[in-house]
Amino acid sequence: MADRAYALAELKLAPAGKREETKRANRSAILDAARLVFAEMGYEAASVRDIIRRTPLSVGAFYNYYRSKEEVYEALAADGARRFKPILRAEYERATDFDGFLRAALTAYFRFSVEEHEAWPLERAGVYPHVRVDGPEARAVYDEVKSVIADGIERGLAPRVDADYLAAACIGVAREVCERMIVRRPMDLDAAVSFALQMILGGVRALPVIED
Repeated sequence: MADRAYALAELKLAPAGKREETKRANRSAILDAARLVFAEMGYEAASVRDIIRRTPLSVGAFYNYYRSKEEVYEALAADGARRFKPILRAEYERATDFDGFLRAALTAYFRFSVEEHEAWPLERAGVYPHVRVDGPEARAVYDEVKSVIADGIERGLAPRVDADYLAAACIGVAREVCERMIVRRPMDLDAAVSFALQMILGGVRALPVIED
């Protein structure tokens, strides 16, 4: 308890800008350490103390940010969702038709996931970082997908179907196919993208169009 109180006191005494910078640096240190620990030891075997040992932080300082390794894990998933959102928006802004946007978005997501996988060897961790559907970052990504689909429908780039369901279907297909692609050998990103694309487009074309 003493080191937690000391860490809190240090933060309170620092200027506001410095406090925010310190918080960001500490969170980043914890997440970087967790990636290494989960990859080396496996998620189940890893403990909070294993993560803390890979950081310059005290036990008390760690608990200022996260209450458990489960919270750290969820933060890792949320961090990925936050970083992918602007990538998705950029692909939409470049798109000239729905099929092209969907292919570009799937390709970007699969490449992003491969890069995340290579940075954090998940088969050794024994866990894949599902993004919690009730987390704020995951909700933001979902809202972004729904927003670009709805906008595409209004602009005549996509058929008039239920944007809410279509966003959920796109995310579900993309995530499940991507996870399978990552564990298959040889890994074939182009084949996985094409499969997911045809699954989604085939389903969309079979749907009745919503009349105005």
